[in-house]
Amino acid sequence: MPAIFFRIAMITLLVPFMAAAAVADVPTASDEAVARKATALLSDPSSPVIGNPHANVAVVEFFDYACPYCKAAEPRLEAMLRSDQGTKLVLKEFPILTPESMIATKAALASVKQGKYTQFHQALMAYKGPLQDSVIFDTAKDVGLDVGRLRKDMTAPEITDEIIANFNLARSLHMFQTPGFIVGNHILTGPSADIDFPKAVAAARAK
Repeated sequence: MPAIFFRIAMITLLVPFMAAAAVADVPTASDEAVARKATALLSDPSSPVIGNPHANVAVVEFFDYACPYCKAAEPRLEAMLRSDQGTKLVLKEFPILTPESMIATKAALASVKQGKYTQFHQALMAYKGPLQDSVIFDTAKDVGLDVGRLRKDMTAPEITDEIIANFNLARSLHMFQTPGFIVGNHILTGPSADIDFPKAVAAARAK
């Protein structure tokens, strides 16, 4: 898709997201709304999971590979998974920021077929420069992905279906920006830098 048409399409899609995000005092969603979406949040087989798949607490993250706040939170999430074997991270690819975000998301979801999603995801999240096509595919090669196969797998209709499902899910929960985190039945609000993930997990586990 030419870049100009991508940008027009994304602007059209994101207008309601940005308009609502501008109203800082509007709550993102109620715990009841999150509970109603539990199956889509926690049991979608197309959503990658990092950590113990049988964990008793899940952190759900809506994220974008071009989002600096998502990348800043990544080391804390990885530390949480290492220290708490009863926790898992359910990843909802939510490419809302740039055309390259969409390419990275499709590549990441395609990497599942080669068993390299975790390595590719963490490498992209660790990259600090501008997200570009060359960065995405060089990173894929660096983590051992067959880039030719990856490019082909990116076109699979189920990948587009997963992205659309994530957009619809985010919209239904009034989540309008990245990163967005859900622990238990609760959407974590406030700046992502202030989130204490172990504390949020412990609170969810206590319930």
